Amino acid sequence: MKVLHTSDWHLGQQFYDHSRIEEQKAFLSWLVDTLAAEKIDILLVSGDIFHTATPPAQAEQLLYDFIKSAKSACPAMHIVITAGNHDSPARIETAKPLLSNFDTHVVGRFDKNNPQNVVIQLQIANENAAIIAMPFLRPSDINASQDETARYEKAVQCAYEQACNEIDFSLQPTVLVMGHLHVKGGDISQDSERNLCIGGFDSINSAIFPESASYVALGHLHKSQRVAGKEHIRYCGTPIPMSFAERNYQHQVLALTLEKGKLTSVNPLYTPRTKELILVPERGGLMLGELCEALQAIKREPLTSTPYLRLRMDARETDSQFRVRIDEAMEGLDVHFCGIERVHTEQNLNADAIHEGIEDKALSPLQLLQYAYQSQVDSARDVPKELEKILTELITEMESLEE
Repeated sequence: MKVLHTSDWHLGQQFYDHSRIEEQKAFLSWLVDTLAAEKIDILLVSGDIFHTATPPAQAEQLLYDFIKSAKSACPAMHIVITAGNHDSPARIETAKPLLSNFDTHVVGRFDKNNPQNVVIQLQIANENAAIIAMPFLRPSDINASQDETARYEKAVQCAYEQACNEIDFSLQPTVLVMGHLHVKGGDISQDSERNLCIGGFDSINSAIFPESASYVALGHLHKSQRVAGKEHIRYCGTPIPMSFAERNYQHQVLALTLEKGKLTSVNPLYTPRTKELILVPERGGLMLGELCEALQAIKREPLTSTPYLRLRMDARETDSQFRVRIDEAMEGLDVHFCGIERVHTEQNLNADAIHEGIEDKALSPLQLLQYAYQSQVDSARDVPKELEKILTELITEMESLEE
């Protein structure tokens, strides 16, 4: 059985006001060719199909055109799509009757009263397969408290257990599990673990997944990685960079081979990048004259496919006409300009840790607030409790609007 694992397409993303439709169209075209070349039986898309809960019509059309093309290239293939935290569960579910005609199974929300709805039973080449297509789990889906991380983790575990109870493991040699969440690799040191706060919740222990799972296909983290060193629990990452922090990632999809329920191989298939991301400088910030010189150097290099360009200027720069001089230096440069960021010299290392490692360091909203407060307001004080409370209330309100 051949399975391809992908996630976090973020169709419809505006990158600093620049449309990425053409890049995403190129990726999906490549994906159709790859599915056919690899003779894939099941395509798993683990959440964040769209970048927002109300994607532009072009983004929705991209998805439907892809499904049509993929099924034309691979008539026997099944597609399983789950909603992520960026997606609207209702919007994802609306298309279910239509997409079922294309062997495409979509799950937008987990219903604790009907856990069987996230279990998809398939027969591939005379072999039974069960897929637990778990979408992003919101607190309202699983009766979890916004204020109790431990309770949320327990509720997530209960949701997976309910889904597992719908499967006869003796009849299903292949069990594929999907999830859109941050999974930690067990009780290991904090320095070795990626910690990400999702809507107020900390990471979830990988022990929530059934031991008999053939493979666990995860979405949400944008960097491809194994979880706790386990070969069968993986994030595939985004197919194209979603921020300048991701510009050096090796973006990929994962092609799996399973035999009688056993995972025999996982092969990364690297996705082509049609537009580069250029950050000047790579680390720290430059004074205005140095930035202009760097722009002249870029002009002397051949550029392809109109790359994205973002500049980082040393905050000590005092020239009030800096934007005029930069515009002059950029004249004739064929790029998608993504703005100028002021960087405080004494904060360069910390800023780089955030820009380079937002997925690796995985700072929580409260940690980001602490960093911003100490860098911009008072480096000797912690964030006032009143500000922390306002941020927590804002996150809660935004989540309720998404639902």
